[in-house]
Amino acid sequence: MVSHMNDPRSAPFAATPLTEIAKAQDLNPDDPTHTDGLFFLIRRHFDIRSFGVNAITGNGGGEMVEPHHERDDESNLTDGHEELFAVMSGHAVFTVDGEELDAPAGTLVFVRDPAVIRSAVATADDTTILAIGGRPGAPFEVSRWERTLYPVTDPVTPDEG
Repeated sequence: MVSHMNDPRSAPFAATPLTEIAKAQDLNPDDPTHTDGLFFLIRRHFDIRSFGVNAITGNGGGEMVEPHHERDDESNLTDGHEELFAVMSGHAVFTVDGEELDAPAGTLVFVRDPAVIRSAVATADDTTILAIGGRPGAPFEVSRWERTLYPVTDPVTPDEG
């Protein structure tokens, strides 16, 4: 049974089905960086203030994680994050630093070096990847890319986190 709190941003605990969490595509449908998968804004939904976390769902052949690095890079909107990807369901193939990694459900892929290019493609329908990241040794801040996602009129702004 899933327990729902009135406001998951301020409740002492909350449980929400992934399907009820806002998607990046809904907030900014014109963003050219969207992948083939649906990108669920978990950090924003719960107002998590200690680490970045999102989820991507998609089907076989779809790009789940776009090729990118996480160097501290203003023009790329990245912040020097390490990233951990957990394949929760389905199956994916990650490419990390040019090496392909087979990742069936239950696989964890950790990328320590922010400069390394990483990406993932689903190889099965109903694939879900949980992505967790943060800058080592630094207090958490909402990432540059997330700050650019929300329009000024959005009542949930990164300045609140």
